[in-house]
Amino acid sequence: MTTTRLKNSGFLFALAVSISLFSCDKKRVFDEYREIDGSWHQKQKIAFTFEQQDTVTKYNMFVNVRNNNDYPFNNLFLIVSMLQPDGVTKVDTLEYQMANPDGSLMGDGFSDVKESKLWYKEKAKFSKPGKYVVSIEQAVRETGKVAGMEQLPGISEIGFRIENTK
Repeated sequence: MTTTRLKNSGFLFALAVSISLFSCDKKRVFDEYREIDGSWHQKQKIAFTFEQQDTVTKYNMFVNVRNNNDYPFNNLFLIVSMLQPDGVTKVDTLEYQMANPDGSLMGDGFSDVKESKLWYKEKAKFSKPGKYVVSIEQAVRETGKVAGMEQLPGISEIGFRIENTK
C-alpha cells in the first residue's frame, strides 16, 4: 500500500512539474538550439528553419547564447540573416556585451555555463507567410586584427527564439 502511494505521489509530482514548466512559457512561438562542438568556426553558419503564417501579430525575436569561462572576450559580434519566403534576405550585424567590467560572464546560470537571451528584433511582423530561415554566424575579431577569429572558444550552443509580445 505504501509503495503504491509513493509511486503515485512521485508520478503526480513529475506531472505537476512538467505542467508548470510548459505553462510558464506561454510566450514561446519557436525555440530551438544547435550545439557547437568545442569552438565556433568562423565559416560555420547556425541555421533555424520555421514556418510563419501570421503577418499581423508582432513578435520579439532573440538569439540565445550558452557560453562558458573559455569565452575570451567582453563582447560578441554576430551576423544574423533572415531568408524570407519571397527569397529576400535581410542581414544584420549585431554586437552584444557578454561580460561585466570585472571580466565575469553575464547571463543566467549557476555554474560556469551562462545563458544570454540577446535581442534580435523587437515587435517585428513577418512580411510574408511561409518558410523562414535564420542563419547566425560569429564575426568576432581580436583588437588590432583585420581577420576574424578562425575558431571562437567558449560557445557551447546557439539558439533562436520567437515570442509573442502579449
